Amino acid sequence: MSVRFPFDTDDPLGHAFDAARHAALEGEVPVGAVVVLDGRVVAKAHNRPRTLKDPTAHAEILAIRAACTALGTERLTDCDLYVTLEPCPMCAGAISFARIRRLYFGAYDPKGGGVEHGPRVFNQPTCHHAPEVYGGFREAEAAALLRGFFQARRDGEG
Repeated sequence: MSVRFPFDTDDPLGHAFDAARHAALEGEVPVGAVVVLDGRVVAKAHNRPRTLKDPTAHAEILAIRAACTALGTERLTDCDLYVTLEPCPMCAGAISFARIRRLYFGAYDPKGGGVEHGPRVFNQPTCHHAPEVYGGFREAEAAALLRGFFQARRDGEG
């Protein structure tokens, strides 16, 4: 799938993939996320639950926290989030509370996703804010990265 991002100078999902590959090198599940404001990346993160000994240290949560710190606000209303995997329910909740404008993600996650699968957080009447959601960008690449990581772990390489 060829995707034209809303700005010409950068590929934010490419930054998210770089972060995901960095996570894999650290032995973390390869998921990366970036927060973009006005065509520039303001925060970039990758999964770090093992490293930080924190089950909430998902790429999306860390990127949202970093963006809020960088921008000096708790609401990211004009920001877009790019992530390599469909966010889980916890991350979808954080995306809603942060008031992210748009969510772009790579691979769908039928088992652990919370946006297009599972509880579909943004479709619930209790959801305070639902971003525009666009899934399936570079899906094959994202899925291959995850499959390769878990296969290596099963083979004793990770």
